[in-house]
Amino acid sequence: MSETWATTAAPDAASVSAAFGWALARDLRIALRSKAELGVQLMFYVIVVSLFPLATSPSREVLATLGPGVLWTAALLASLLSLPRLFSADFSDGTLEQIALSPRPLPALVSGKMAAHWLTTGLPVAVLAPVLGGQYAMDGTELGILAAALLLGTPILSLLGAIGAALTLGARGGGSLLALLVLPLYAPVLIFGAGAVDARRAGLSAGPQLSLLAAGLLLALAAAPFAVATAVRIALD
Repeated sequence: MSETWATTAAPDAASVSAAFGWALARDLRIALRSKAELGVQLMFYVIVVSLFPLATSPSREVLATLGPGVLWTAALLASLLSLPRLFSADFSDGTLEQIALSPRPLPALVSGKMAAHWLTTGLPVAVLAPVLGGQYAMDGTELGILAAALLLGTPILSLLGAIGAALTLGARGGGSLLALLVLPLYAPVLIFGAGAVDARRAGLSAGPQLSLLAAGLLLALAAAPFAVATAVRIALD
């Protein structure tokens, strides 16, 4: 009996991998069917980033100072814009309940959904950022640091955002409540991400900021799947 309980309580690696892969593939297929929605999020990012140079001084020094903060703030808002779709549709039609009742481990299933969210929102933002950063008179090294910081930081935004999205499932005014929950959690990511480029401009190493982002990513990867799974179960009870 103890062996059976241990097997049930601790799914093997193959089960976890299969659950993760299934959820990732499913959510990617759904996201790619909604190309218009994905396009709106990317266009939002491009438009917000591109409007700031038009509304501020044409001075290269001013633009270079503003650039990292603007690019990171726009990335944060683009991620926040897409968070409600992470669980809400599945919650509304009962799919989320079926997922939670499946024999596959729920933390692995929600991890696949979070990975799909990052691949369709965070990764495109990180790829576009060096191109858009050219508007802010940033040199090649600064653009490289910006891209590295976004590749480390945007997964944290998806992981933390998923916790907020799960906690607000079924709540009235969930979108506003979600923003209130996750924006304070996003602030350190924004500070360290933009600070990495600012440190390079000041002649310092960007290593400490990037290391903190990497540490935050590892912590979020370890904790977020279990936090989200618990929040989903609470919302379905």
